[in-house]
Amino acid sequence: MKYLDDNEKTAGKTAVALGLFDGVHRGHQLVIGRACEYKKQGLKSAVFTFATDTVTTKGHDGKIEMILTDDAKQKCFEKLGVDYLFSPRFSDYKDMSCEDFVKKVLKEKLNCERAVCGTDFRFGSGARGDCETLGRLGEKYGIKVDVIRQLCDANGVISSTVIRSAIRFGKMDMVNEMLGYTFFMELPVLRGQQIARTLDHPTINQVIPQGQIIPRYGVYCTRACIDGRQYGAVTNVGVKPTFNKQTTPLAETYIIGFEGDLYGKTVKVYFDKFLRPEKKFDSVELLKEQIDRDTKNAAEFFANGKLCIEAI
Repeated sequence: MKYLDDNEKTAGKTAVALGLFDGVHRGHQLVIGRACEYKKQGLKSAVFTFATDTVTTKGHDGKIEMILTDDAKQKCFEKLGVDYLFSPRFSDYKDMSCEDFVKKVLKEKLNCERAVCGTDFRFGSGARGDCETLGRLGEKYGIKVDVIRQLCDANGVISSTVIRSAIRFGKMDMVNEMLGYTFFMELPVLRGQQIARTLDHPTINQVIPQGQIIPRYGVYCTRACIDGRQYGAVTNVGVKPTFNKQTTPLAETYIIGFEGDLYGKTVKVYFDKFLRPEKKFDSVELLKEQIDRDTKNAAEFFANGKLCIEAI
């Protein structure tokens, strides 16, 4: 996949998928997949999207909570078969008029012949443009537009907003069904206070960075991917209330059957199932007993040997 900067253009004619694609969920995959289908007609596939961590909104301190980091999002595009990616900062294009976007970005830069978007796509200054605007301007500049209807499942319309809400409530079955893969966080392992070692359950500590979606505080059945192998695991997301020593949200994972030093490495942890809310215990002994139960429950969950569904 070729990453385009502000001064580069595509080498040939393209079909361009348009959207923020912040979770690359099943609906997003349909839009990108349609653009890639035009390879059969001799067009290269391209994605125009903003860098997620630069997009401002009216809620959540003005920022979108990321389901996927931009790096993970881009890896998904590549797996889907995208040839070109143009992903500028939101601030650089948010004041561009709808017509300038179609003329200067789609036509002149991306050499677009086909544009693909969802029914909720918005563009241009003040988000004034919609898919109808795109279709009208597309006729003027020789671009045919495909509009993909929103995908639904048993939970309703599949959208990033719904997925973020489900993550905050720990509804991982719903989250993973809508994403089409198992939700994960891929973060560096930091040296912690090594409290868990005194509980006979040594863990890896990963600080959840500001801007990334934080799952409901509590304990999860998870899987840790280490050197290409998956291990069943138990992850506590929260602030260690029993010890009153953590203020930044932390993912603390005990990896079942793994022995080794992972400090300084980046580990991907997949979230399969919410087990229980985070709780402050009256003693370390009671906490240890609960950790033993959590580990047993997770081991039973993984006993059938199923694997998580990796991102696209």
